[in-house]
Amino acid sequence: MGLLDVLLGRSKPVRPDLDQLFGLSSAAITLQAASELRPTGLGAVCFAAVEGGAFTEVQQDLHALLEVESSRDSYGYTWLQSRHEPTGMTDLVTDLHAVNSALEANGFGPQLLCSLVGFHDPEGHRMALVYLYKRGSFYPFAPLPGEKRDHALELQVNALVANDLRLEADLSRWFPVWGAPGLGE
Repeated sequence: MGLLDVLLGRSKPVRPDLDQLFGLSSAAITLQAASELRPTGLGAVCFAAVEGGAFTEVQQDLHALLEVESSRDSYGYTWLQSRHEPTGMTDLVTDLHAVNSALEANGFGPQLLCSLVGFHDPEGHRMALVYLYKRGSFYPFAPLPGEKRDHALELQVNALVANDLRLEADLSRWFPVWGAPGLGE
């Protein structure tokens, strides 16, 4: 970053650090100890699919190596969802890391959008910790019926996991992921 960038207020974009995903295991422990939120055992990776044999081959390899389910959302994005026992957070995070790494290693990093891991409480409230690939940061997303959000829960979770994850400071980047696979059923 040069002097002109500093003077004009431009900043260097944060490089994705997929190893940040492994912080989700300690964040899950923190949430279990400090709240009633428990892992669902569900997680997903979202990306913009591209046409071509190389991309299809990477997806086929991921399906052969991992037990992932594919789906497409209403915006045309592809989701690869992984399921594990709720106590298998390490295995779930390893799957999500593997999907992200495989896409990145094969030149499809720019297509990666986000990854998420689902949580729920005894009353059935859902929440996800979302990793923004292009920002290298996490934020909580807590949907409510009618495409509303539980902002109080999101802020509470944000404070609870502040020591476990690199959090997104810009709240305008806390994008809703309505109906995302991995949020729980």
